Amino acid sequence: MSSQAFSQHAPQAGKAAVIAPYHLAITFYKTTNLIFPYAIKSVDRGSRDVLVQKAKAVENILQIKASKPNFEETNLTVITADGQLYSYVLNYTDSPAVLNIRFAANMDIAKPDAFFPEAGTNEATIQNDAAKIAGEKGNVRGLKDKKYGMRLQLKGTYIRDDVMYYQISLQNQSNIRYDVDQLRFYIRDQKRNKRTATQELELRPLYVYGNPSAVASQSEQVFVFALPKFTVPDKKYLAVQLMEKNGGRHLRLKVYNKTLIRSKMLPSY
Repeated sequence: MSSQAFSQHAPQAGKAAVIAPYHLAITFYKTTNLIFPYAIKSVDRGSRDVLVQKAKAVENILQIKASKPNFEETNLTVITADGQLYSYVLNYTDSPAVLNIRFAANMDIAKPDAFFPEAGTNEATIQNDAAKIAGEKGNVRGLKDKKYGMRLQLKGTYIRDDVMYYQISLQNQSNIRYDVDQLRFYIRDQKRNKRTATQELELRPLYVYGNPSAVASQSEQVFVFALPKFTVPDKKYLAVQLMEKNGGRHLRLKVYNKTLIRSKMLPSY
C-alpha cells in the first residue's frame, strides 16, 4: 500500500509550539519506507528494537523495520535538510496497513520520490535528457577528427544542474564495420615534459545513451555521454579518445575550456 502525508502542523500553546507525533505501526516481516521532500540529516531511534537506515545511494528515503516481534512502544525522530523535524510514535503490528508514506513540501507531490547525492540529478532525468539531446542539431562546430573513412565529432555540449552532456557523432564512410574497443574521457596536460610523468585524470560517464559498440559501414550513430559537471584547469584539455577493436583507426578530440563554458543550459521541466 502507499500513502501520502504533508508537513506536520503545530498548534500554538502560548509562545510555544507543540509538534504532535505521527503514529506509525511497523512489523518484523516487512520494511516501511518514509519518503521526505529533502535530504535526511539526522535520525534518532528511541529503542534498539527498531532498525532504521537510509535507502542505499538515496538521500531522502528512510527504511524502518522491527528487530523483533511485539516490541514495546517507542519513538523515532528525523531531521531533514530544510530544518524540518519529524516525530513518530512507533508500535508493533504483524500486518501494517501502510508501508510507504511520502511527506510533501508545500503540497508539491509531483516531484520524483528519490534524491541521489551524485550529480544532484536522478537517473530517470538523466536518461530523459540524453534521449532528447541525441536528436538535437548541436551547438559545437569544427571539433572533429578523421582517419581512414571514420569521423568522430563533438556536436554539442549541454548542462542541467550538476550534469554535463556530450553529444558525439561517429560516422563510418568506409566499407568496413567499425568495432569500438573503448571511448573514454580524460583531462590531460596540454604540453608534456619528457622528464616528468604525464598527469591524466579519467572521467567516467554517469550514463551513456546509445550503444557505442559498433558502427556499420556507410552509416552514422549519435551517442550522448552524461558526466558530472566540471571545467578544465589552465594548461589542460579534455581528451575524448576512441579506440578501434583489432584495428588502427583510432580517433581523438581535444576539448578546451572555452567550449565547455559555452554549454547550452537545458530548459526546466
